[in-house]
Amino acid sequence: MTKLIEIKALEKSFGKTIALKNVSFEVNSGEIVGFIGPNGAGKSTTIRILLGLIRADAGTATIFGKDVWKESVDIHKRVAYVPGDVNLWPNLTGGQVIDLFLSMHGIKVDKQRKENLMKRFEFDPTKKCRAYSKGNRQKVALIAAFSADADLYIFDEPTSGLDPLQERVFQDCTREVLAKGASVLLSSHILSEVEQLCDKVAIIRQGEIVESGSLSDLRHLTRTQITFQTQEEIKGIEEQPYVHDLIREKEAIVFQLDADHLNEFLTFIQPYTVLKFESAPPKLEDLFMRHYETVKGGD
Repeated sequence: MTKLIEIKALEKSFGKTIALKNVSFEVNSGEIVGFIGPNGAGKSTTIRILLGLIRADAGTATIFGKDVWKESVDIHKRVAYVPGDVNLWPNLTGGQVIDLFLSMHGIKVDKQRKENLMKRFEFDPTKKCRAYSKGNRQKVALIAAFSADADLYIFDEPTSGLDPLQERVFQDCTREVLAKGASVLLSSHILSEVEQLCDKVAIIRQGEIVESGSLSDLRHLTRTQITFQTQEEIKGIEEQPYVHDLIREKEAIVFQLDADHLNEFLTFIQPYTVLKFESAPPKLEDLFMRHYETVKGGD
């Protein structure tokens, strides 16, 4: 596979604060990589380095085989970027800003494509930007990005402020650009978004990549919330090593289950008459916490 983004041993400090430490990962042609971590973990710093906005202290970062600092102008011609907090010119309309973004990219505006995206995102381009909510400001950047035929899309919390229906439009548009051969680096804290879109995930914690791979490879780090009720009183479940944070409610038992021990749990409750059984997939925060507990336990 062709490496579109290649980061090796990247380091960055701001005074005495270490923002990035030995960060390495890559994005190959035709794939989407989820770049995830809590606030302050180093995601935005990494992205700013990739965009040539700040310079790394050590290590290398290339896009299309070009140095992100020395050749940023050439790189930007083939990259579309959407930040998590979009600032716009207050006296321009949304439609004017979209056209301005595309002209800065050197792209001739495809009016039909732009109109189609505005319709899908339910966006009114005639209002002045000062009147837009956060979600509408995000739509301006997203419509401009998806209107461009970029080879690489870099999204930093792109759906911040969007409602669930618009999040789904974003996901559909992302799949469409992937189908055309583009690649995507997606920084997001929304697990469903990452699960549905990403081929691989890189987890950053306190400036370091602590885990990377496909989501299926990382399942051993997750816990699933189980809610169930049996006709008979169930005993001994608290002692099972795969059961965590168990709560006995009036009519049900709720706990966190190590995801790779589901079969063992089902075998355990097989002798009982099950009246209710619900399984909720782990949230991204659960993935973080499970991993951080593992890291702390090994320190």
